[in-house]
Amino acid sequence: MTNLYEDFAIESFEAGRGLWHARIRRVDMSPVVINGVSFPSVEVGFAWSDADRAVADAKSHIDRFRTRWS
Repeated sequence: MTNLYEDFAIESFEAGRGLWHARIRRVDMSPVVINGVSFPSVEVGFAWSDADRAVADAKSHIDRFRTRWS
């Protein structure tokens, strides 16, 4: 399942039974650059109990780090 948030796409996925994570990509498919290193996507957060919590956690990461992800 993919959610759009600002200029990012958030994909929630289950990595084990009941262990939800989120992957963040730019909508335009350009890399996320962290400290000069390019990544096609970034996986964030903990193993959440449901997809909605994983997406909410990803949104908070985007809000917190958007200015650093040039």
